Amino acid sequence: MIKNSVKSIVIPFSICVLMALALYPNASLNPDMYSTEGLILDYNISEEVAMINEGHNVKYNLFTPHLGKSFEGFKEALAFKESRGDYFTVNTLGYLGKYQFGAETLKVIGIYNPNQFLYNPELQEKAFIANAERNKWVLRKDIKRFEGKKIAGVKVTESGILAAAHLAGPGSVKKFLRSYGVNNLSDAYGSSVRYYMKKFSGYDTSMITPDKKARVTL
Repeated sequence: MIKNSVKSIVIPFSICVLMALALYPNASLNPDMYSTEGLILDYNISEEVAMINEGHNVKYNLFTPHLGKSFEGFKEALAFKESRGDYFTVNTLGYLGKYQFGAETLKVIGIYNPNQFLYNPELQEKAFIANAERNKWVLRKDIKRFEGKKIAGVKVTESGILAAAHLAGPGSVKKFLRSYGVNNLSDAYGSSVRYYMKKFSGYDTSMITPDKKARVTL
């Protein structure tokens, strides 16, 4: 019994001694080696990235260059230019959503309720595809005729044509191409057909199938 009592005292005492030795600071360490003196520790990043304010929500998707020249890269680059990727924005001219559609364009692809469109990201993504399919059908001959040529200092590509058609409509793109850059329509904010053709040049839009009757269905 005495033997058991001694064990119950010695073992816990030994454990405590070992823990104390492990935690005791090493006197040979040089604290100067771990000093932060002279280091620049005042880092600043934007609020929208850090979200430092409680309850702050980022309202748009940041475009990432890792998408490269893929079709997803095309969509996101164009969306970032149009609205900074914000599905729920309306500009001063009444254009709606991530890709900034006008009400009349929406009607052409079968969407008659702008309010429903604005609050439905899935509908907006489908609208982008349907509109691109229709524009590609309208411009199919111009794509074949002008792709690879230089007009007004810009190399014509299919993605550039489709981006410019999204901005100003396929008719305006036809006029630009067939006038060899003389007829260069700009929108109310100063973005022109030529600018969009250059900015969105060289993306892979081969997945877009020309469709005269492209419509959106959920």
